[in-house]
Amino acid sequence: MAQTLRDTKGTLVDRAQRLMDDHFGDSKLTTRQKLALTCRIAFDGGHDSGLAGQISARGQQTGTYYTQRLGLGFDEITEDNLLLVDEDLHVLEGDGMPNPANRFHSWIYRSRADVNCIVHTHSLHTAALAMLEVPLVISHMDTTPLYEDCAFLKEWPGVPVGNEEGEIISAALGDKRAILLAHHGQLVTGATVEEACNLAVLIERAARLQLLAMAAGTIEPLDPVLAREAHDWTGTDRRSKANFAYYARKALRNHPDCVSGQVEL
Repeated sequence: MAQTLRDTKGTLVDRAQRLMDDHFGDSKLTTRQKLALTCRIAFDGGHDSGLAGQISARGQQTGTYYTQRLGLGFDEITEDNLLLVDEDLHVLEGDGMPNPANRFHSWIYRSRADVNCIVHTHSLHTAALAMLEVPLVISHMDTTPLYEDCAFLKEWPGVPVGNEEGEIISAALGDKRAILLAHHGQLVTGATVEEACNLAVLIERAARLQLLAMAAGTIEPLDPVLAREAHDWTGTDRRSKANFAYYARKALRNHPDCVSGQVEL
């Protein structure tokens, strides 16, 4: 006999959250493994643009972070060929050099203590939207983790290899988790690698949906109260980790070489 059909939505949400806490625990993957998987997930998700884009995650020591080696595409990144760099982009571990554009990651990490991972790419649909100088519009339930959480930089500051671009981009991001960069691409952040990876997948899907909807008619807005509720519900840590585990399993089927040994997901 059903016992929950008269429960309030709040009660059901609380119950579901407790169940997710029980069923979706913390990953046993290392930061290097998560980052390598994120590179492959991004590649498979339409974020490939040659050697453009950087994905990074904080290292154990203050002022350090892992990132990929310049010259390798996202589909070539493994946990073993990632670099550990400092804020000046000096290589502390690994062979090769980082992308000079990683400099603006240093600025974001400095200004945002809550950020532990950054995914910046020139994914196809976010780049197309950026060419129109149009902010990201969130009008679908699936993409509500980005509702009121995506900034917009309308003025292109040029190739982001200087400190000026780092100051501009980090200031434009503010306290949000994502930003659309006009004439450039997208950038998302996360308290965890899993969160940033999930948002990177979502922002590309949101841009694609927006372009399709704009071509067909006028995009209608979401109810703000319901959209904020959906933002909080769909953007939880446990949901990010569950999504990441799914994306990682797919990536491992396509790219079993990106991590060493057996992994548990």
